[in-house]
Amino acid sequence: MVKGIIFDMDNTLLRSTIDFASMKRDTHRFLVSHGVLEESVELQAHTTSTLIETAVQSGRMTDELLDKLWAIPKRYEVAGMQDADLEPGARELLADLEGRCRLAIVTNNAVEAAEEALRTNRIRSHFDCLVGRETTGAIKPAPDGFLHVLRRAPQLRTEEWLSVGDAWIDGLASSRAGIAFVAYQCDRAGLERHGVASIGAIEHLQELKHYL
Repeated sequence: MVKGIIFDMDNTLLRSTIDFASMKRDTHRFLVSHGVLEESVELQAHTTSTLIETAVQSGRMTDELLDKLWAIPKRYEVAGMQDADLEPGARELLADLEGRCRLAIVTNNAVEAAEEALRTNRIRSHFDCLVGRETTGAIKPAPDGFLHVLRRAPQLRTEEWLSVGDAWIDGLASSRAGIAFVAYQCDRAGLERHGVASIGAIEHLQELKHYL
């Protein structure tokens, strides 16, 4: 029986207007201009978060350079979360789940931007835990955010958790933490390309009830 659910935020709970394609291109351009990554990097195989993780792993990033790098996605996040509406059915689903399941969010967004968007839409109070990119050592597709949530609720077994997200990085991070994943309006080809397994796929958030 599911006793805890971890949600992604962008395009899972909130219909954001973040320009992810431009964010990724600007991030790549910055890293190339500073000699951290090659221009030939295949952008289709990356998200902004995996580009940044690749840059960190290269050993070429200084703290000052990393701060400037993170300023790029933050600018897009703040702009894209302004006036972001909820995904259809999100408010009703969260109201139904409150008191039945422990609820958490793991997002690669900055905590500040996530907090503001959730409070603006009056759903922050539903969640016991909000994990943003500053919270843990590594962002999705690393499992650190999910493991942080598990540690916050030691009374629940890993198999009693479920996660929901719209991207392959959500599914991969979830599976690395040992948590079952449900894909929401997900690119199936992207999941297959990255070897991500899910226990099901939904097109509307209310369909999540079938997996509880």
